[in-house]
Amino acid sequence: MKDRKLYDLAEDIRKCTSCPLSRGRTLAVPGEGKIDSGILIVGEAPGAEEDRLGQPFVGRAGKLLNELLETAGIDRSDVFITNCVKCRPPKNRNPNTLELKTCKKWLDSQIALLKPKLIIILGRVALKNLTGKEKIKDLHGKVSEFDGQKYFVTYHPSAGLRFKWIKEVLFEDAKNLKKILAHLKNK
Repeated sequence: MKDRKLYDLAEDIRKCTSCPLSRGRTLAVPGEGKIDSGILIVGEAPGAEEDRLGQPFVGRAGKLLNELLETAGIDRSDVFITNCVKCRPPKNRNPNTLELKTCKKWLDSQIALLKPKLIIILGRVALKNLTGKEKIKDLHGKVSEFDGQKYFVTYHPSAGLRFKWIKEVLFEDAKNLKKILAHLKNK
């Protein structure tokens, strides 16, 4: 039943024309992964490769995400991965307020269906969109709770590709996440 609802939701996302991003996309990127994993990863927006293939995190940032997940002891196939907006913004710019607001219904529906125990937030845009908070440096590497939902916050992998210090922080955060998940599993 949940599988069908998530499939129908993905089909609705693929057909969406509610904002101007739909006009420039090749493919919408609803998200993919294991439905009952308890872990949802949320990034900002699809990039060029994601737009071409219709899958989240398959470009350079996705390769780094895979390394981070491995460091955290997470198999990518065991989590659900999506973005705040489901279509690629032009020139990989950050999604604007209208685009985020328009796509929020899709993300909220995914969260309601998946009922994740933990949402891993990648980047400032996703942090603000999901929690209203803006400062990653204050929250990264640990679990925070907002409105009854647990979040693990870290930088976006694309920032790690641009800045060596962020890449180092990403790997430290992934090590912390591994410890946190082990602790949660033993509860």
